[in-house]
Amino acid sequence: MPKPASGVEFNHAMLYSRDVAKSLEFYVDRIGFKVVETFEWQKRPVYARLKAPRGNGTLALHHPEPGESVPPSDGVRLYFEVKELDKFCKKLEAAGVTIQKPPKLMPWGWMHAYLDDPDGHEISLYWAGAKRFRKSKMRT
Repeated sequence: MPKPASGVEFNHAMLYSRDVAKSLEFYVDRIGFKVVETFEWQKRPVYARLKAPRGNGTLALHHPEPGESVPPSDGVRLYFEVKELDKFCKKLEAAGVTIQKPPKLMPWGWMHAYLDDPDGHEISLYWAGAKRFRKSKMRT
């Protein structure tokens, strides 16, 4: 096992987006990310790098190259931890965001809610608190 100083550090996730402006509205105005930078082509954003409201996580939004389409994201889900999950979900719904599955206590002891971003990327909003880095105890 490598020593921590030589290990890998997670940098960011990148999502392809058909409409980066619409995705920016969702991730910045609804979820609360902060814009680090954007690049425009023909007066519209084609790339954006965002920083999570808490922690060091970053997310890149990238329009596909001309003639390319957004690749499928089957099997990928983004997880964002939110302490006041119920309140946050109500705020999203009031802003017109559809919550597919409202907050619910899962068998592993975390609260989860599920939604999709404007490009259909799955998102789980959850609250685990101190349980996040502990072995889960499944309940039946």
